[in-house]
Amino acid sequence: MKVLFGPSGNSESFYDEGNKSSVEAPGWLKAKGLDAYEYSCTKGVKIKEKTAEEIGQEAEKHGIFLSIHAPYYINLANPDSDKRKNSIGYIMDSLQAARWMGAKRVVFHPGSCSKVSRRKALEIAKETLKFAMDQAVERGLDDISLCPETLGKKNQLGNLEEVIELCKLDKRFVPALDFGHIHAFNLGGLTEDADYERVFQTIIKELGEDRTRNLHIHYSRIEYTRSGEKKHWTYSDTQYGPEFEPLARCLKKFDVSAVIICESRGTMAEDAVKLKEIYNNILGSGRI
Repeated sequence: MKVLFGPSGNSESFYDEGNKSSVEAPGWLKAKGLDAYEYSCTKGVKIKEKTAEEIGQEAEKHGIFLSIHAPYYINLANPDSDKRKNSIGYIMDSLQAARWMGAKRVVFHPGSCSKVSRRKALEIAKETLKFAMDQAVERGLDDISLCPETLGKKNQLGNLEEVIELCKLDKRFVPALDFGHIHAFNLGGLTEDADYERVFQTIIKELGEDRTRNLHIHYSRIEYTRSGEKKHWTYSDTQYGPEFEPLARCLKKFDVSAVIICESRGTMAEDAVKLKEIYNNILGSGRI
């Protein structure tokens, strides 16, 4: 069982300390005791091939596992076929950047269901994702895992059951479980150990033990309203959930190997260190 920890993007302190480029991130993270990094393409895949290759070289040098977060505006369920084609293009661009960088996974948001029913949106998204995978195969990019992410807003496509259905399309898909989003979507649904355990039990039942033991996980504290997710906060903002300790206990109980990406607001690397310390303490305690 191996669990890797790292941030999504760069903490404010990364730049405060004088760093200028994400090429410097792998070495900076290694010095903090971290071992993963999710490069953010959420506003578009703008990275140049040379820069991506340099990040990849630094990551390999320092033993940092790389993933990429694809653009936020991907919507596999858009009723407009031209806009769905655009979303497939964004996924292909993200996979190409991952290839340059040597990243193993591309995380993406499935999209929105505000224009059609949830069921119809899911069916459209499944067909679009199948086509995207066909394109990935044609381009020789299918060895990079596509990771549909659980989302936190009620009008978004991507609750736990929907992400599982998408992952059933192909064994190469890895579910990206965002526990802050799951908590917010269910209006505070993760409070007890049993709540977290049900998530893992559902994944085991629907996708099998092998994929449950090789998850991509996002974590942060999230403020929510009746509409779901509102805002990410830091680990120190304890008025917001969910708590990390029950998740850490589940990782141990279910013998999970995972990449855990911290999405705290501005302190993602510092908080990733805290999460790793909590997990290691639970792992070494002999107790679940």
